Formats: sequence, C-alpha cells, structure tokens
Amino acid sequence: MGTITGDVDCLGRVAVYGTISGNVSASDVLVQTKRLEGNIKSDGNVEVAEGTIILGDIEATSATVAGAVKGNIDVNGSVIVDSTAVVQGSIKAKSIQVNTGAVVDGYCSLNYAGVNLDEFFEDK
Repeated sequence: MGTITGDVDCLGRVAVYGTISGNVSASDVLVQTKRLEGNIKSDGNVEVAEGTIILGDIEATSATVAGAVKGNIDVNGSVIVDSTAVVQGSIKAKSIQVNTGAVVDGYCSLNYAGVNLDEFFEDK
C-alpha cells in the first residue's frame, strides 16, 4: 500500500496495490492500483485491474486488461481486453479477445498464431 520508486524484480507473484514508479518483473503480476509508471515483464500472466492506469509496455505469456494501458502489449499467448479497458498501443499475441465496449487505439497482430498468411491466401 506504500510507494516504491525503482524497479521490482521477483521470482514469484507480485500484486501491486500501492504506487510503483519503475519496472516490474515477476512470474505473475496483478496490478490493482491507480497508476503504475514502468514496464511489466512476466513469465506468466499479467492482470491489469479495472481503474488501473499503466504507462509502459507489457511483456508476458498471457494478459487480461480491464484498466488502461498506454504502451505496447507483447504476449506469447492470449490477451483479453475486457469491456472496461482502454489500450493505446500495439498488441502482439497468439490470440486477442476484445470485448464489447473496450477501446483499442493501435495495431493488433497475431504474430504468434503460427499461421503463415502468405501461404493461407495463395492460389493453389
């Protein structure tokens, strides 16, 4: 519930309820605070709760965004952009679900989907 100025690096799960001005790296990250200024990197899931503002990039295996993110999201698995979410930045993922009401201002790419689009649309 306090304030951290600097980076947080943890092998386990990090739940942010206070203020962090710095990067966060952990196996799983839950951000349920007003504002986090910094990048988030996770080997697992990143969850951005409703009412949370992230100013930075997110890199993870999966992500659920219900708050606001101003930065790029790069996820090797699935991204869920909930109905309350606002994302200003590009999303690269294996799958992207954008729920009704969500706002996405950026480029969405399924880079990790394993589909070769050039081959898919070739005339055979």
